[in-house]
Amino acid sequence: MKPTAPLRDGVGVALAGFALRAGVSLWAAGRFPPSEDGRFYHVLASRMAAGEGYSWLWPDGVVTPVAHYPVGYAALLAAAYSVFGVAPWLAMAVNSIIGGVGVLAAHRIAARGASRLGALLGAGLVAAHPALVFYTPAVMTEGIAASVLAVIAWSCLRMARAQRPLVWALAVGVLFGAFVLMRPQMLLLAPVFAVFGAPSMKAALLRAALVTTLAVACVLPWTYRNCTSMDRCAFVSANGGWNLWIGAPPHATGTFLSVAGDTVPEQCRSVFPEVAKDVCFARAARHNIARAPGAWIRLIPKKLAHTFDYCGAAGWYLHAANPAAFDSSAKLTLGVVETTYQRVLLMLALLSFVGPGPRRRLRRLLVGAGSLALLTPLGWLGYLALGIVAPIARRPRPLLWSSPAYFAWAAVAMTALTHAVFFGAGRYGMVTFVVLGALSGSLLTAKAEPGDTASQENSTDALD
Repeated sequence: MKPTAPLRDGVGVALAGFALRAGVSLWAAGRFPPSEDGRFYHVLASRMAAGEGYSWLWPDGVVTPVAHYPVGYAALLAAAYSVFGVAPWLAMAVNSIIGGVGVLAAHRIAARGASRLGALLGAGLVAAHPALVFYTPAVMTEGIAASVLAVIAWSCLRMARAQRPLVWALAVGVLFGAFVLMRPQMLLLAPVFAVFGAPSMKAALLRAALVTTLAVACVLPWTYRNCTSMDRCAFVSANGGWNLWIGAPPHATGTFLSVAGDTVPEQCRSVFPEVAKDVCFARAARHNIARAPGAWIRLIPKKLAHTFDYCGAAGWYLHAANPAAFDSSAKLTLGVVETTYQRVLLMLALLSFVGPGPRRRLRRLLVGAGSLALLTPLGWLGYLALGIVAPIARRPRPLLWSSPAYFAWAAVAMTALTHAVFFGAGRYGMVTFVVLGALSGSLLTAKAEPGDTASQENSTDALD
């Protein structure tokens, strides 16, 4: 189906979304310094901007190359710092701009299947999302990752409609490469997104192989840097073992635990090189999982609950950065608003699957159950319902290959899979918010024009 909503609508809503984010950034700039992981991103970006490379200056004056945090976001901030000077407000400005672009991407995704009003609804929900807006001051990756993911989805839509999709496939591969440098787990989505709208299995396999290969190729120079600068090789970063351990020790709760002192695995306490220590954590985590797989599996619902039940990331960050300017009461209030807003958005996304089509009774049952779950503390079951209903909602293409809902389904599935293995936290669910917002606009569907079919749009075969 051709987009029914004009681009100018999307630009208008995107500008409004940018204005909201910029306004919050102006309010926050002098009040909330970089905090939590954001402090490290800011310092690393500052050092890169000064020509010191991706390195850390230790209290004893020793400088070492590092790889614990993925380099992508720090490099993006370093580019801004090198031009305009080192200042945290620049990070907020970068977040605001990318957030505005994410709103535009949400509009263009929704426009593929929604009416003009539906596309405005989806983009407007993203533009005003309190979690995304108030997380803008955070020098963190989750908010802009949600927007970048939507931009990649928009590019996949363009690839699916192109007569010669090779150029778009190359663009998607490069975008994914940059994205993986920011959040390595996003490599899982490269082949999944690449097959969107493929007219045949051959085309799907070719696109998946090309996009994934190009994404990996974009990362390999950084991998080479790690292999030559660190104590051993690391694909992007050296924190996968840490994160696996956080979700695997006997005292694991399903969410973040500090790894220090007695919580460090005994066999890793005398291992100090950065990558070797991460490898040691991974080995200890796998040992614990193998020793008590039942306990680890039973923790998965708690991990999903921590990821999807509540938001609260914006209030958590603002409170951590300056408790005096954003106290516990404000943190709780914003968390309630964020969670309520996101559940309404997800309910609208679920309701977009109740229309005519195959398995309508089953779809309505799943949507009803998921919607009811969103009215309870078990909100993560609503995401589970979406993960089940989306693949059965359209034909003839499997897994919604020709529907924009595919991107929301894939993002939710990837997020659930990743954090079921590692550990959960509300900020990790934010990565799905923009594509879910685009899907919510599909509640108001557009009428197809005569002869306007997915098969006609995607008549090309493979990557010529």
